[in-house]
Amino acid sequence: MLTDLRHLLRLFAIGRCFARQDALFLLRDAPVGGGRSMLGLFQTLFGRRRPNLREGERLAAALGELGPSFIKLGQVLSVRPDLVGAALAEDLGRLRDKLPPFSWVEAKAVIEAELGAPVDALFAHIETEPVAAASVAQVHLAETSDGRAVAVKVLRPGVEEAFARDLALFAWLAETAEQRVAGMERLRPRDVVTSLRDWVAIELDLRLEAAAASELRDNFRDDPDVLVPAIDWQRTARRVMTVDRIRGLPIEDRAALQEAGLDLHELAARVIRVFLKQALRDGYFHADMHHGNLFVSPEQGGRLELVDFGIMGRLDMKTRRFMAEMLGAFLTGNWRRAAEVHFEAGYVPADRDVDAFAQACRSIGEPILDRPVTEISIGRLLAQLFQITETFGMRTQTHLLLLQKTMVTVEGVARSLDPEINFWEVARPVIEDWARENLAPAARLREMADSLTDTLRRLPAILDGLEALAQTGATAAPTAGGLVLSAESVTRLAEAQAAATAKRQRPLLWSLWVGIALLLAALLLD
Repeated sequence: MLTDLRHLLRLFAIGRCFARQDALFLLRDAPVGGGRSMLGLFQTLFGRRRPNLREGERLAAALGELGPSFIKLGQVLSVRPDLVGAALAEDLGRLRDKLPPFSWVEAKAVIEAELGAPVDALFAHIETEPVAAASVAQVHLAETSDGRAVAVKVLRPGVEEAFARDLALFAWLAETAEQRVAGMERLRPRDVVTSLRDWVAIELDLRLEAAAASELRDNFRDDPDVLVPAIDWQRTARRVMTVDRIRGLPIEDRAALQEAGLDLHELAARVIRVFLKQALRDGYFHADMHHGNLFVSPEQGGRLELVDFGIMGRLDMKTRRFMAEMLGAFLTGNWRRAAEVHFEAGYVPADRDVDAFAQACRSIGEPILDRPVTEISIGRLLAQLFQITETFGMRTQTHLLLLQKTMVTVEGVARSLDPEINFWEVARPVIEDWARENLAPAARLREMADSLTDTLRRLPAILDGLEALAQTGATAAPTAGGLVLSAESVTRLAEAQAAATAKRQRPLLWSLWVGIALLLAALLLD
């Protein structure tokens, strides 16, 4: 009861903030019953009209005012146009994570507590004024005792407690909405809260962000297009992260980039290439590549420098193949193939009509095929595609939505540098190289051989597990509601296992030879 009261008081404060920012529109069409009069009361008492702003801008302002948890909620919703609509998602995607800095006294206390040493012993010099402050952390420039220039990210004091309180509120609201509001279950609010909790877990443990940066750096070691700063693990802990300092120019400062003699067209192409290398080649991508997280090093010929690794995305090989084949089919107007790859990936239920889905793909693709390639937005294409797939029973794939959101962001950055950039001309070599490596027959044979080898490697453990199950079932006492194996059943299971093992020996030998043949074929075709 006390918890419910605390949540209701917090909701009152949230409603007042939404009214101030003219953002109560979010609830005006919701089936809230008697709560509708309460919304009107909030608007009368606390509201103001902001007709000069779009609904998404007003919502972003309200979330920004409510603090860290709500800013992160807005960022999660920005990759869920299936829930909030494309227009709101686009405006929330511009929600920037900036808050006033906290004091140096607090920052110093966090650093010393986490790293177990006085600041003077860790750093020869550290600036007391932060260069950036966000909802979760702020950054101080420093020089280590051995003379290296670094940036020190420090978690905001009290942020864990604030997130814990608000996440509990969000979970309570989601559960209440699904239970009491008709049609709300379809929007899966509890899934949204789960996604938010997953994001926050990484951002509140800077060791995890450091590991993400380190993995991305390994993927791009010696790459001429991008530099990821190295982690100083000796000065990194749960609430403090230290990285090599970057010295590049902000990518949004076009005048400074031009003054440095950089080719903006090549720089725009580099942004696209770097993203595609992450998504296709590595299956691990920086999912927040907006202007504020991208810098350019004139000393290294315009090499990109990335920062802020709190939001990352992963794509398994199946998803990468799907993306490559689907985009290729759309660009060549092969609507049947565009439909088939959705079914092959298991995204659209097998009982749906492939031809009908191919027709839906045509309805998206044909209107853009005759337009200049500079006007074709891959992010917009994917957004429309995901909207149509819902009609055919495709369950929302959150990893694809994160990919689509990142593509929109990357396109925006590239076109801010060069409005005439040809996205497909830049992307084609990267996609074709990846396709040759991963979609050719030799690659498929290698994958089959690897899969078979893995199965053979795990076979003894599988058989041991069956034997252990049989032995456990023979001695286990019956339990209420549990599955009980009688002694007779165990005996039969053991006999069947022995017979099956004898039968397996011959096929396993054949499987082994087939695996060796596939592996040799893959090597010969390389």
